[in-house]
Formats: sequence, C-alpha cells, structure tokens
Amino acid sequence: MNVKQKIQHLLKKRIILLDGAMGTELYKRGMPAGALPEIWSLENPKVLKDIHNEYKKAGSDIIYTCTFGANRIKLGNQKIKNVAGINRDLCLLAKEVARKDCFVAGDIGPLGVFIKPFGELGFEEAVDIFKEQIKAQIAAGVDLFVIETMIDIQETRAALIAVKELSDKFTIVTMTFERGGRTLNGTTPQAALITLQSLGAQAVGANCSTGPEDMFKIVKSLKPYATVPLAVKPNAGMPKLVSGQAHFTMQPQEFGVFAEKFARLGVNMLGGCCGTTPEHIREAKIKLEDKKPIAPLRKSISALSSARSCVLLEKQKEVLIVGESINPTGKPHFQQELKKGKMALLGKLANEQKQNGANLLDVNVGIPQAEGEEKLMIGAISFLSRITDLPLSIDSSNVKVIEKALRFYPGRALINSISGESTRLRPLLALAKKYGAMFIILPIAGRAIPKTLAERKSVIKKIFNEAERLGFSKEDSIVDCLVLTVSSNPRAGLDVLETISWCRKSLRVNTIVGLSNVSFGLPKREIINTTFLNMAKGRGLLLAIANPLQKKNFVDARAKELLLNRKGAAAKFILHYSKKADTRIKYHPDRKLSWQEQIKIAVIEGNRDGIAHFIHRALASGKNPLAIMQEILIPAIIDVGKLFEKKEYFLPQLIASAETMKRGTHVLLPYIKKKELEEKKAIVMLATVEGDIHDIGKNIVSLLLENYGFKIIDLGKDVSAQKIIEAIKIHKPDIIGLSALMTTTMVNMKKVIELANREKIKCEFMVGGAVVTRSFADSINASYAKDGIGAVRVAKELSTR
Repeated sequence: MNVKQKIQHLLKKRIILLDGAMGTELYKRGMPAGALPEIWSLENPKVLKDIHNEYKKAGSDIIYTCTFGANRIKLGNQKIKNVAGINRDLCLLAKEVARKDCFVAGDIGPLGVFIKPFGELGFEEAVDIFKEQIKAQIAAGVDLFVIETMIDIQETRAALIAVKELSDKFTIVTMTFERGGRTLNGTTPQAALITLQSLGAQAVGANCSTGPEDMFKIVKSLKPYATVPLAVKPNAGMPKLVSGQAHFTMQPQEFGVFAEKFARLGVNMLGGCCGTTPEHIREAKIKLEDKKPIAPLRKSISALSSARSCVLLEKQKEVLIVGESINPTGKPHFQQELKKGKMALLGKLANEQKQNGANLLDVNVGIPQAEGEEKLMIGAISFLSRITDLPLSIDSSNVKVIEKALRFYPGRALINSISGESTRLRPLLALAKKYGAMFIILPIAGRAIPKTLAERKSVIKKIFNEAERLGFSKEDSIVDCLVLTVSSNPRAGLDVLETISWCRKSLRVNTIVGLSNVSFGLPKREIINTTFLNMAKGRGLLLAIANPLQKKNFVDARAKELLLNRKGAAAKFILHYSKKADTRIKYHPDRKLSWQEQIKIAVIEGNRDGIAHFIHRALASGKNPLAIMQEILIPAIIDVGKLFEKKEYFLPQLIASAETMKRGTHVLLPYIKKKELEEKKAIVMLATVEGDIHDIGKNIVSLLLENYGFKIIDLGKDVSAQKIIEAIKIHKPDIIGLSALMTTTMVNMKKVIELANREKIKCEFMVGGAVVTRSFADSINASYAKDGIGAVRVAKELSTR
C-alpha cells in the first residue's frame, strides 16, 4: 500500500489528526517580529524540530513542513534566491522528526499577490512558481501536499494544478473564509468546494481567520455537497490584546470539546491554526479517540461554479436558463467590438441576462473567418469573471480553445459540447477529466444528425460508455436533446420531449435543450419557445439555452398543438399569428443611453477599456470636464461602494471600478484648470507596519482613497515606527493609515501611535487588516476601517474634524 492508499484507508477508520500552529509557536520560542519563519527555522533547526516532535507526540497523524511562504515571490522580496534548497532542507527536517510515526505534508501557502484575472501576475507564471516549490518538496520525500490559507480561488487552482502535473500524491486544500462566510475575494465555501474537489483535491476545507464556532457554519454548508473528506484547522478563537501583545485565549480543553462537535458535523481531518499548541492537539486527540468518521455523503455531484458562487444542477421548480446572448454570430457590431478587444458590449449582454434570470452564461466568441479565438476566449473569461458571479459554459468547436479556457477559468465550467465524433470525443473527455469540468453530450456521431430517437439513444450510450471508462459519473454530464426546427421537421418537438423522458426515466441523467432552434422560420417565435420550454419542463427538463429576456411561464394552446405534431396545427398557428405584428424581444433596448449614463455605467461595471472613449466623446461635444468628474464619476464610485457594502460586489469588481475611475480621471485632468483643482486635499499617509510584508489590502485602500480625492503618501510595507514618525514630520499628513495582516505584527500599530504621542505629534490614526478588530482599534485610540470602503468613510469623517 502506498502513502496515498494508507491515508485513504486511515480516513475510513477514524478522524485523521493534523498538527497545530507553526507561526505562533515560533514566535513563542524566540523568533523576532519581521523574521521570515522559513529562514529563521533553518537558522534554528532545533526549535523547528522540537515543534514538529511535540505535535507528533501529541498525536498528529500528519505534520506540515515549515514551507508556507517558501516561494520565489515571498523569498525574493527579501533577496533570497535559493528556493529549492530552502524547501528541501525544511522538508528534510520534518522527515527526520516524523520517521515512520506520522506523515509529512509539504506545505504550500499563497504568493501574496493576486493573479489573473484578478491581478497582474500571469496564471502560468503562478503555476511555475508553485512548481518550483513542489519539485523541491518531492525531491525531499514529502508524503502528501497541503495547499492552505488561500483567499483567491484562482491562485488556489494554480497551486493544485501545479501539484497534479508533478505528482499524484494525496492533496489537502483549505481556504480561509471571513466571518461573513466568504473569502476576501468573495468565494463562497460551496463554490470553493465544487471547484477544488472537481479539480482533483483529495480533501477540501477551511483554516485560519476564525475560531471553531464560525467554522462550524462552513462545515455544515459543505458536508451535503462534498465528494471528498473535509479538513479544518480553526484558530484558537479570535485574538485579544493583552499587555500589548496579541493572544489567543481558547484553552486546550475547550478546543477539545469543539473537536467533538466537528466530528459530529462530519469533519474527517482536524488540526489547529493560529494560537493552537501541542496541548490543543493532544486534547483533540483524546476527544476524538472513539469517534467514527462520517464519510462523504455522495460520490459525485452535478454542480458548476464561478469564482464567487455555484449552481447545483439538481431537480428544480423552474428550468435553469443558460443565457445564449454572448455569441457574435449574426452580430456585426459585437464582432467588431471583440476584434478590438473591447468588452463593454460583452459586459452589457452578461448583466442583462443575469438581471432577467439567467443561471449560467454560455460564452461563444468564435468569429467566422477570424483568427485568435483562444485570445478572445481568455479575454472574455477574464472580463466576465470580474463582473458576474454566474458560472460559464465554454462554447467552441475548437478543442484547443476549450483547453485554454478550462485551464484558465476560475471555477468548474461546462463544456458545450462533446459529440460522438472521434476528433472531439476522447480529447475533450480527457480535458474534462483533467480540469474537473462538466460537459454537454451532443448526440451526433458523424456528419448526419440522428433522425430517430433510437439513433439518438445509440450515440448517447456510446459517449456515456467512453466517459464511464475514464471514471466519469452521470452527474458529470448533461444530455443535449438536440432541438431541430418544427418548420422543417414536424416531429422535431415531439422527438425532443421523448428524448427528455427517456433520459430522466431510463438513464437518470440531466437534460438541456437549445430552445430557440425549435421556432426557426415561424411567426411569434417567443410564443413557441415559451410554450415548448414549459412542455419540456413537464417532462423533466433541467436546463435550456435561451434568451432569459423571453422567459415566461405560459403554454399557448396553438403552439402546443404545433409542437405535438397534431394534424393541421402548423397551418392553424401560422394563420392565427402571421397577421399580427412581430413583437420579438430584441437583445438590446431601443432607448439610447445618454452620455452621462454611458460614463456612469462604465465605472459601475468596471469597463476600463471603454471609459476613455466615453469621456473623450463627451468632451468633444463641449461637456464641462469638472462637471463630469464631480457629477458623474464621483457619484458612480460612491454607488460602487454601496454595492460593496451590501455584498453585491466583491474585491474584483471594486478594484475594476476603482481602476476605471482612475483612468477616467486621468483623461479629464489635462482639461481642468489648475485653479479649479486648488481646493486643499486631505493627505493620507499609508504604511504596513514593521514585520508585515503583506500589502494587498493597503494598496486597495490607496487606490480607493485616491479616487475619492485624497492625496496619498504610501510608505510601503514592513515600515518601522521610527520611519513612520520621521515621514509624518516631513509630509505633515492629516491621517495615518496603518495596516497589518498578522496577529504578531498588529501590535506594532500600538508602538507607532505611542511613539507619535511621545513626540507630541497631532494627527488622526486609522487601522485595518484581516486580524484587526474594532475593539483592538479602540484600545490603541485609533479609528477602525473594516475594509477599503470603510477606510474611505473613516477618512472622510476624520478629515472634517
């Protein structure tokens, strides 16, 4: 039995015990603030080995290597280049302690930067950075891998793909969720689960950010949909400031009680994160001694996900709508926009469909006689992933385009579609397997479309057999019932209804139809489409590729007769409806947007590429540049802030809107007279405090404050209290904003404020960061900013005092 099989066997017998915190233990044992744990541990190997050994003795079945931040970016920030050697040596220290008593997990943490489509780092570059770390850990002989404390689902995917392309070792993936139930980047626990278990993680769960009680909610939300074991590593409660130091106050005995509840909820692997100690793990071991594990409740699941949400493809009261509008066929203007790389119309189509009830979006960017479909598809996925939370269906006839799309898409996608043709069947099934995608089965095996139900059944069974051979279940696929037009084939509607019934009753598989085909060439197409949709629903149809603007709940008697191929029904339908005006719903509203609306919508939808064009056009027609800024741009970004506060927007949209606003402002500034800008701006100085090298949150705050008219002085990250005070004396800011992401560094905020008081410096302080709370801010006499929009609100209040 290899290690992977041993772990899987152990999971059937009992709950596997992981280790506890590494960082807080290192600080307790002498590591100074600001030191890199990986480097300090190599300089003090006995301390690291002692921690590993104590966790082993406490009962940990798996200990994590001290390689959480041992990647090229984090080490490179400190001019440290020997990534492979550092990973190898740290893994060997863990292996030396573990011997044959427990397993060693190679630990992979976040890079500290956002990657595309949510940041600037390229996806493939991120995969390569993770591979550099993973190769060294494999060489050192780790038994399995753990990818942990992730906030960005795309970065998590990059790490998991890197592992899977180098090894088939057991891999645990845990993300960190805020107390509101999502990651900082807006991903729900269920969306993360659907994405990661389909991509090949052998265990999925949560660690850090919260204590056990908040993590219970996450486990409850995951267990019904998990096909893999669940893993958790909660903190020892939330940190509190005691004598100027951050402390976790949850005692080992209390942690052990919580471990029992986790077992009852169905957790299969349990350890501890910040503040937990070997004693916490020992107590958990005692409490879990006689607890039987609850295996995953299902072997497969029919579900899709985006970067922020998921859709369960199970029996619904209503048919789920796959929006069909993102398709340039027959739309010359849309084709030209795509060729130019402009995404405004794409965003408009996506938002209209969502607002009108679409559950998924079909994305087809194939332009006849045009090259570069791969680039267009990646561009479309990038844009859509930032502006909508609907999962995507990747629609292309080009296998390479689908491959690129599946690799890059930050969720579990749907392939539209896989037919029985040899050139598509095996290659696309292989891609679906590698990237965990669902797929639509199109019952076409050659150039001819099956004419009878028997022929369709034959092709569907052929594709199913090949899929099952590769390990797919029926929940991974959806059968396209192949809608043809009743104007040329009177039995077309009836054939589809019979196919749906057979799929549901005999195959027990979900079905989908391309709705609009059925009415081609007939009057009142929307009446036929809506009637057909409701008839198909009655047979058990789950999804329809359709225009959601036409979704209505009625059955027209004449259309029903037509679709059931009743004698003379077609003639009666045409006679009745051809005399009336065609009132088909168009894709675009008739009303033309005003120039003010175009600019405002560009900011709200994060249309970076379109904002300059709209503003230049407004300026060319004589519009006042200062009025554009004050009456349109600023109110628009305020609306974005409100959406963020209501949790309708998340970080990607917030950043996109802020950057759009910045580009718009850049266009306007040369046209605004200097004296009109002479109104004194409040100065905000920002810094991440000493010992903390995380600055994503600070950078977001900087971008937002600048958009709201504040003058920003950014001192960067890992800034000492003395340097901050010296900068205050030089620049004389109105407000100082301090950021920290770690419990061990947030206490340095207090040092800055105390030093400012000793130097008799009069200014306002606001603090924020993942671990910072309002009570902590109050205790050091600072204002609390929960997030970027909160920082804007606080800065406005402080600047008017």
